[in-house]
Amino acid sequence: MKASPVITRADFREFCDFPVRLHPRSLYVPLPVPVLARHRRVARFFLVRDRSGRVVGRTSVHRDPAFGPEQLFGHTEFVDDDAVFEALMAVTSGPVFGPVALLPNQTGGVITSGFESRGFVDSAWNPPYYPFFYERHGFTRRFESSTWILSSFSSSPLPPLAPGMVIRHGSRRRLGSQLPILREMLNAGFAQLGYYTPISAAQLAEQTDGLAYLLDEGLLLWLEIFGRPVAFVVAVPDISRFLMSTGGRLGPLDQLRLLATRSRYRRSAVLVIKGCVPGEQGRGHVSRLTRHLHHNLAAGGYRTLRSTFVERDNVASAANSGRPLHGYTFYQRGAA
Repeated sequence: MKASPVITRADFREFCDFPVRLHPRSLYVPLPVPVLARHRRVARFFLVRDRSGRVVGRTSVHRDPAFGPEQLFGHTEFVDDDAVFEALMAVTSGPVFGPVALLPNQTGGVITSGFESRGFVDSAWNPPYYPFFYERHGFTRRFESSTWILSSFSSSPLPPLAPGMVIRHGSRRRLGSQLPILREMLNAGFAQLGYYTPISAAQLAEQTDGLAYLLDEGLLLWLEIFGRPVAFVVAVPDISRFLMSTGGRLGPLDQLRLLATRSRYRRSAVLVIKGCVPGEQGRGHVSRLTRHLHHNLAAGGYRTLRSTFVERDNVASAANSGRPLHGYTFYQRGAA
């Protein structure tokens, strides 16, 4: 078997459709097709086919100096077959890291437990044989983590803020002017994490394209102390069920249908990220924002909050997260 590059529109459609066909629709959440189209401008996409021409695997490769010298692979899905996996990995060279799409702080990874629990946006789902294949073929785990789920929120009165403290909320109308505030805190607060690469204004704008239409303003919060932003928490309504129903398609008609039915997706939310700038960490700011987030979730009628992966030694971020949902890891082969 040999991996062939994605060249035609038909190839790209098969690339998008393959994991939807491979995995149970009740568990797997596909990346939206427009996101895959954007990623294709950066990475080279490949397909593996069996003798009948049927797609049995897919992957991508690219490099990003912001992450390091390793070649990055991602969007990697495959049937339970060693020959298919070997063909996919044959397109990589030298030290490799993944799966990512396009970077670890965007989305990617492999779940190593919790296979019975569905995935969600900005997170992974895969069958149990995936980690065995990686490890059987010489890959080692890196950035072992967990995703989390919380199923109850306190609606008790919130404690008063200390003098000089103000909690700001997201705004659909002013989101464009709020994103630079969040980006500055995000890059400062996560700079020390090995998997994180600084996010540019253009990258953040691309990743949040369309967010204003779906934003629940009470789920995007940041704390200012005497006018200085110091901590933040970002959660979004969980549209996983919608993406599962469309197979990741998000064309104009799908977007209109999502907007018309967005109230259906206000029962579950996804905690995308939370953090604090250096010099203010360890002072309870994120916990304070988390209490406000939980209060807003309860007031909004949300029943569950799922959290994207948190490294297992990051005790502060795991606090108030509920119970572990999926084991999570990335893989590396070869020394950088």
